Amino acid sequence: MLVSAKDMLNKARDGKYAVGQFNINNLEWTKAILLTAQELKSPVILGVSEGAGKYMCGYKTVVGMVNGMLEELNITVPVALHLDHGSYEGAKACIEAGFSSVMFDGSHYPIEENVAKTTELVKTCNELGLSIEAEVGSIGGEEDGVIGAGECADPDECKAIADLGVTMLAAGIGNIHGKYPENWAGLSFETLAAVKEKVGDMPLVLHGGTGIPEDMIKKAISLGVAKINVNTECQLSFADATRKYIEAGKDLQGKGFDPRKLLAPGFEAIKATVKEKMELFGSIGKA
Repeated sequence: MLVSAKDMLNKARDGKYAVGQFNINNLEWTKAILLTAQELKSPVILGVSEGAGKYMCGYKTVVGMVNGMLEELNITVPVALHLDHGSYEGAKACIEAGFSSVMFDGSHYPIEENVAKTTELVKTCNELGLSIEAEVGSIGGEEDGVIGAGECADPDECKAIADLGVTMLAAGIGNIHGKYPENWAGLSFETLAAVKEKVGDMPLVLHGGTGIPEDMIKKAISLGVAKINVNTECQLSFADATRKYIEAGKDLQGKGFDPRKLLAPGFEAIKATVKEKMELFGSIGKA
């Protein structure tokens, strides 16, 4: 059964590792991530953006699919189903649909409005035993139409939002969504350390985990990052494996066009990517 991300992230923070949030886009994605987490005995967070939720026919469809898989695949590791970069309305809809965790991204609101909306959602989540993530300072790149340059969060604003009782905090530290450009300046560990000093024990979240060098990931974890989001990397490996299968003409051999065969190499590629990330994050064997 789905669980809140709170316990898994507190354990990760104390144990100096991070739990991966892997975004899901369809059945193959979900199955690949859950099976890998189970095989490696790792806790896992399934992320759903509002766009992906719409694509998968709505949040109730997603909840039904995930709950069905947990049962049918005998998944025993802790799994949280989390709304990624949710609007206020999106967060409310996911809470209603049965998600176990939500992110409210109020980073584009004036701080007063961000505080008011976050306060209300924290109250609802606490009553229902769900975890809630908030964001301060926009994460760069584009995600569902929200474009940010990768600015660094203001540590005082981070404290103001953390004090509202959120479970985890995503603070912009120069990270971006999608592929990193050649001239990327790298993560600002100075900002991360300043945020950590202000928010104390709160588990921190690193968005845009694709393409950040391994040494930076490890340093971020040592400074209090307990959750790292990965999406683009799984998409790229899935696309690459699918392209190779078709270019090799395998879809034209026998029943190679059957989606179960056509999508299998991409499915395996997602599993391999997730495994690689879980190794890097240090979450293997922690369930």
